[in-house]
Formats: sequence, C-alpha cells, structure tokens
Amino acid sequence: MPVAAARPISLTPAERHRLEKAAYGHKTAHQDRVRAQIVLQAARGRGNTAIARETGVHVDTVRTWRFRFAEGGLPALADRGRCGRPRRFTPVQVAEVKALACQLPAETGTPLSRWSCPELAREVVARRIAGSISASTVRRWLAGDALKPWQYRSWIFIRDPDFRSKATRVMDLYARTFDGVPLGADEYVISSDEKTSIQARCRCHSTLAPGQARSMRVNHEYRRGGALAYLAAYDVHRAHVIGRCEPTTGIVPFMNLVTQVMISEPYASAKRVFWVVDNGSSHRGQRAIDRLTKAFPNAVMIHTPVHASWTNQIVRHESRLRRADSPKEDRLMSKV
Repeated sequence: MPVAAARPISLTPAERHRLEKAAYGHKTAHQDRVRAQIVLQAARGRGNTAIARETGVHVDTVRTWRFRFAEGGLPALADRGRCGRPRRFTPVQVAEVKALACQLPAETGTPLSRWSCPELAREVVARRIAGSISASTVRRWLAGDALKPWQYRSWIFIRDPDFRSKATRVMDLYARTFDGVPLGADEYVISSDEKTSIQARCRCHSTLAPGQARSMRVNHEYRRGGALAYLAAYDVHRAHVIGRCEPTTGIVPFMNLVTQVMISEPYASAKRVFWVVDNGSSHRGQRAIDRLTKAFPNAVMIHTPVHASWTNQIVRHESRLRRADSPKEDRLMSKV
C-alpha cells in the first residue's frame, strides 16, 4: 500500500515569527516548543521521519501536528477541549451550598458559632442537598465567590450622640488646631492609652541569629514573668512614645504615666499639653479632667467619642505590639 505523502507546509512571515519565538523562547512550555519545531522543520520541506528523529518524538506525533497546522493554522496547535469526568453536582446544588454558607449556623439550628468546610459538608449531607460531598469540594466552590464563612470581623455601633463634635475636636488637634485657633510652638498633643494583660516572657534558651540557608531559630519553651499592663503616651507631632509598665491599670498607674511625662521637658514648661484619652475607667468623665488639671494646670484632657477609641492615635502603636511575633514581644518585655 502506498504511503500518503506528507502535507506541505507554507508559512507567512507573521506565523514564522511566532513559531520561532515559541520554538526558541526560554519561557515556552515544552509541548508548545516541540510543536513549533515540528511545524518549522515541516515548512523547510523535511520528512516526518527526519523531524521525529530530530525532535525526539514518535513519527505519529509529527504527523498529527503537521496535519493540524495544515488544516487550522496556529490556533490548531493548542490543546483541544476535553469533556472530562461527568459532573456529579448540578448548578442548583452548588447554589444551595453557597446559600447555606451565607447563613448563620444558629439560623439553621446548628450549635456552631461559624461554619467550616467540613461542617458545611456534613450539613449538606444531613439536609440531603447531596448524597455525599467532600470538604475540599465545598472549599473550591466557596473560593470561586470569595466566600469565607469561617472568618469574621468584629464591629461596634457608635452610639455617642456627640460623636461629630468630639471626633472633630480630636481630629483638629491632630491638625494642630484647637477651637479654630492654631496651636503654638509650645503646645503639644499627647495620645495615651493602656494595654492590659501583656505576658512578660523569657525564652529558656537564647535565640539563634539567621545564617546562610538557615532561618532564625527561637526556642519553643519560655518562662512566664506574669501579666503586666503597658501604659503609653504618644506625642502625635513629635512621633515620640513614652511608656511604662504597671502591675495593673487604674487611676494611680495612669497618673504615674502623666507625672512621668509632665515633669520632663518640653512638657513641663509647655503652655498647654492636650491629653487625648478614651473613656476607660482610669480617666473617665469630669472627675478625671479635674484631677489632671489639679495636678498639672497646663494639662488639658480631651476624650474621644464613646466606642470610638480608634480615633486615638496611640492605637496605631498598640496595633504594632499586637501584630508582633513572639521574638519581638520577648525583646519588648526585656526592655520595659
């Protein structure tokens, strides 16, 4: 039986440029590189056997890609769509699972605070939405719509009726203005707060510094030094933090921090020092204002709105402490 002649291949300049770029490009996938080389050599008039020997593939592979290019051009060199395994779940079942993930577990009578993928998979089977389903399948469906019912963000409703006026006064101080009058060079703004129950820890063995092909090593064991309260005062415009540790929080520890700041320069001789504080029990209400003014006549206490302590700049400093990992916390506690 006579052997069918190889299909002749002719290339346009644009096709040749794209094929050469694919055949010799460093970032081209191997299968795309081989297909491009087959077509380029076929365009030079070489036979299928010689091309197979040159590219290291079977001669049937050469015939396949030579024929596909002759029939469909460059688009024919891409993989054809595959039907794959038949779908096990209908679009309605997928939608029902996503709808279930968007409900609170309490609304469905499930004693959970929030869903996890294994719990959702079990609930789907219990509700007979599907006969069986894996947690990884549920996770893949939820990821398609960026649904993460196992995560949550807390929030609090601002119920202070004077929120606007109080927040405006605090924001104006950050912009060096009080009651519409710019602050002078001898007036300062201090943002203060307490961070309670910080664990003072000491590692049982010293931390090893990183080296070549070796990350820093931190000993797992540590000794507890007890829980302390960290009080800090942040000079908003000088970007300076003054802190101290106390066994607990309260009026006396807070006034100790105030005294530490106010007896030092430049605050001792300042015309006015504004203390921005939240509504914690250590400095709440008019009594705290009178107590501060009596101890230091040049000190002015400014309260943030109720349930809006995030308007206090010291929260930025505290957030760094919360985000610190264990080695950083150990160094912090060793310093204070």
